Amino acid sequence: MSICPKNRSSRARRDSRRANWKMSAPNLVKCSKCGALMMPHRVCKACGSYNKREIISNEK
Repeated sequence: MSICPKNRSSRARRDSRRANWKMSAPNLVKCSKCGALMMPHRVCKACGSYNKREIISNEK
């Protein structure tokens, strides 16, 4: 059997319950080596460094 509500929920109660279900923008910080925007605690995609050390070498 499925759930059968006893009383109808109003639009305000329904919508206020759904109001907190939203996406947030990702937090971005500047890379300490090249200054590009990156997510914190991750390797920079532009220069391949993490915590001022080169982790991924850029071979172009």
